[in-house]
Amino acid sequence: MHAIAATGVVLLGPIQIIRRTKDRKHRFIGRSWVILMYFVCTSGMFIYSLTGSFTIFHALAIWTFISTTLGVIAIRRGNIRRHIGMMVGSYLGALTAGIFAAVVPGREIPQLAVSDPGLLWSLIAVIIVAVTTWAIFVLRFVSGHDRQLNTGETAEKGVSGEPLTPSKLSNAAPVTAK
Repeated sequence: MHAIAATGVVLLGPIQIIRRTKDRKHRFIGRSWVILMYFVCTSGMFIYSLTGSFTIFHALAIWTFISTTLGVIAIRRGNIRRHIGMMVGSYLGALTAGIFAAVVPGREIPQLAVSDPGLLWSLIAVIIVAVTTWAIFVLRFVSGHDRQLNTGETAEKGVSGEPLTPSKLSNAAPVTAK
């Protein structure tokens, strides 16, 4: 389960980093990515296959959990630069750990590659198809627009069609520039 979630993290990361618009689709995929990252960090705490004790990788899992959380807090507070730094850093850490897990002898992935390569590649293919399907679904069917006031005659009415009063306008979501 740890490796499956980690593969999802590794595959969704570039979508988040490369896409130019940071809109509702970005938040939708980003929330999925954060959930997967939390699962990877938590499940990684139960892996003791190399030494049988707490290792540097357990410490890195704790740090990644914290840095991912700090990235979420940063964007909630509007600190985009810190959000980007924390999330890209978390992604690069996960990618590095994934490379380590895939190439170091004695780990589960290299052992599976030798003992049953067909199973390994089948699992990788299923994960890639599932994550790609999820990303395509979000990018195609989730509205990319944030809640904002429209211009013209619809600016006088809210989403529900009710007239906007000054009190409703002050509680409305902020308008973001595109």
